Amino acid sequence: MKRSITTGFIVLLILTGFNAFAQTEDGPSEIEQISETLMDYIEGTANGQPERLRKAFHPDFNLYAVTTEDSLQVRSGEAYISNVKEGEKTNRIGRIISIDYEKDAAIAKAEIVIPNWRIFTDYFLLLKYEGSWKIVHKSYTWREIPEKE
Repeated sequence: MKRSITTGFIVLLILTGFNAFAQTEDGPSEIEQISETLMDYIEGTANGQPERLRKAFHPDFNLYAVTTEDSLQVRSGEAYISNVKEGEKTNRIGRIISIDYEKDAAIAKAEIVIPNWRIFTDYFLLLKYEGSWKIVHKSYTWREIPEKE
């Protein structure tokens, strides 16, 4: 009986220690911070906000995709951002599908639907430096939305 009380007390101390550790974090979690960066991309492109894109992306990032001719297309991030016109809303619907991170590196997946045209799947590499998460790489693919009969 004495042994089970001692064991229970030790388990309680351990759980209390974990709970205290979890509550000492100030501010948003890493997942929330990564999500915020991804939403700057998603909402920045949908709402014509190039400054939100500049906030989300590292200045030297590139975008990578495979063309319909089966070759690699590489676009500079700056060229991509320059196509987003201030205040020009687009008919894009985006959502974050997944996020995985370890310390200061993360991968994420998002889906962007452009009704009556395509569904894009975006894959991101993000790094946290100087206190914030930045997208340093974007690869994407797409599929056509089938026409309704």
